[in-house]
Amino acid sequence: MLKNIRNIPRYLIGSGALASVPSLLDARRAAARPGGAVFIIDAYFRDSARLSALGIQPDDPVRFVETEHEPTTDGVDALLADLRAQGHDAPCAIVGMGGGTTLDTAKAIANLFTNPGKSEQYQGWDLVQAAGIYKIGIPTISGTGAESSRTCVLTNYRTGLKLGMNSDFTLYDQLVLDPDLTGTVERNQYFYTGMDTYIHCIESLSGRYRSPVADALSHQALALCRQVFLEGDMMALENRQRLMTASYLGGCAIASSFVGVIHPMSAGLSVVAGTHHCVGNCITMLVMDEFYPEAVAEFRRMAEVQGVTIPAGVGARASDEDLQRMATAASLHEKPLSNALGDGWRTLLTPERMQSLFRRM
Repeated sequence: MLKNIRNIPRYLIGSGALASVPSLLDARRAAARPGGAVFIIDAYFRDSARLSALGIQPDDPVRFVETEHEPTTDGVDALLADLRAQGHDAPCAIVGMGGGTTLDTAKAIANLFTNPGKSEQYQGWDLVQAAGIYKIGIPTISGTGAESSRTCVLTNYRTGLKLGMNSDFTLYDQLVLDPDLTGTVERNQYFYTGMDTYIHCIESLSGRYRSPVADALSHQALALCRQVFLEGDMMALENRQRLMTASYLGGCAIASSFVGVIHPMSAGLSVVAGTHHCVGNCITMLVMDEFYPEAVAEFRRMAEVQGVTIPAGVGARASDEDLQRMATAASLHEKPLSNALGDGWRTLLTPERMQSLFRRM
């Protein structure tokens, strides 16, 4: 299957890169209709001195994203409605600064400013029809690849669907990759999120929808992950820059491939148990021996080397009804499951088998 791939047009990477944001916005402010820049920022930075580096102007709306829960279709729609109610109909740029939740929220908002209707209408592949507002992404944690992927994942609790706006229009126009921003991340969370890159690439390389470029990007991202998590302190500055690079490469790789079994199962946890994506991936990984045996063994070594504990008991506490709902939510991800197991994946991964796996988590 051939895909016409688009990746991020521009990026800056290195310590101190955050200081470049005002000059990047100056060009947009001069070229676009007056509308200010919309800043969508992780609430962790609400009182941070880091905000002074962004060049926020008096007329620029700033919205802080609480990350206790991952983005939902209802939440994104409400945020857009709030911005429009305050008169912000044509911003010159959207700036997203934070982890995957915040970066995905900013991408979704940028799409919806120029595409009519609700966010749930665009959950799927290539449903976004018009280019969104110019957007700058500033990741403050590494691993999700949200900064460089062509999707923004949203959960729709009414339909039980956790799926992104998977579109070329969802890509950021500019990235600012500053490893200084990841130095204060809690250690376990740093590991869980970093593992998203590792898992993306393992699933991509194990699937049937392959591309030479995606394979090369995945191999390099995995090599960087092995350096970060198997050699020394994962949070040393040099390793933070390596992981930031791996996250970027992993996000680009997945743009021309698909994930596999782990991500759909993790989505089932998220929809039913509210488990955050990255820790959900790690919980899922521990029961994936039959699908990815070598990767699971390496994943366990990485956690041991870095002294990280993976939560347990999520599935054991679930009711039979919860397990059924988890399996149903996972089954909605047909493309990744077909990528991993072939067109007959439903006979290999039955609802009963899924429930058995969830029960072990």
